[in-house]
Amino acid sequence: MLDIVVSGLLLSGTYALVAMGLNLQYGVARIMNLANGEILILGALASFWFYTTSQVSPLLTLVFITPASFVVNWLIYRFLLTPLVRRAKTQGALEVDSILATFGMSFIIIGIVVSIEGGFFAYNFLLDPISIIGSTTSLNRLVAFVIACAIGLALYLWLNLSRSGVAVRAVSVSTEAAGLVGINVPRVSAFAFALGGAITAAGGVLISTFITLDGSIGVVFTLKALIIVIMGGVGDVRGAIVAALILGLVETAVATLIDPGLTLAAAYLMFILVLLFRPEGLFGRRAT
Repeated sequence: MLDIVVSGLLLSGTYALVAMGLNLQYGVARIMNLANGEILILGALASFWFYTTSQVSPLLTLVFITPASFVVNWLIYRFLLTPLVRRAKTQGALEVDSILATFGMSFIIIGIVVSIEGGFFAYNFLLDPISIIGSTTSLNRLVAFVIACAIGLALYLWLNLSRSGVAVRAVSVSTEAAGLVGINVPRVSAFAFALGGAITAAGGVLISTFITLDGSIGVVFTLKALIIVIMGGVGDVRGAIVAALILGLVETAVATLIDPGLTLAAAYLMFILVLLFRPEGLFGRRAT
């Protein structure tokens, strides 16, 4: 049981980081990015390349992959998604258009990644065993967890203590009200989408240090991030952290005690239960 708790906690850190990226994109920019998992795979693949070809540490790779992903995601929003935002007459129409556009983009990225790196990819990084309150795990998982927590904490503090962070939160609550108080909604939305992509790519770099990946597995991470976002409440960072913690513990428990093949089934069961009994999420407010 102690091994399950420790492994679940370590896994939940990277899950929370990936979900925070999607939360910014959907909760602020109102874009349901179904290519979120593919951005993660691109970050992981870049880390794999740099480490295997030049022995560049993933921790150093993180420093330049994150801003590079920010720029790429800003360009995606500027040239692919901004026209959809401008022509959409309702929020529902924007969600449908963005789902279709990012769904197609995910297949494009999958095709590119598979053509370049067709099979599974992984590398050995910080595999030294380490004991945590009596449970043994690998050092790479602990390092990934600590960095994920640091990024998540920095994001939370920025959203709550800085003027620009408050503007992002205002847009997530109401684009109309935010515009009325002088906030440049299109600019904030573009920034939030790009920041979400950068955080997701950072999560990919961290996950690549302890999980074997392949070019077509991004959809699994997209779905897990979506589950966490809905469970925690759209736009709520606290909810994403708690939901990621629950998902990490449940998946680890199912994989250890029952069957690793049932981890996705357990995640989707949780998702269905949340939709049935608390669709607004753990920290959301019921509509009155």
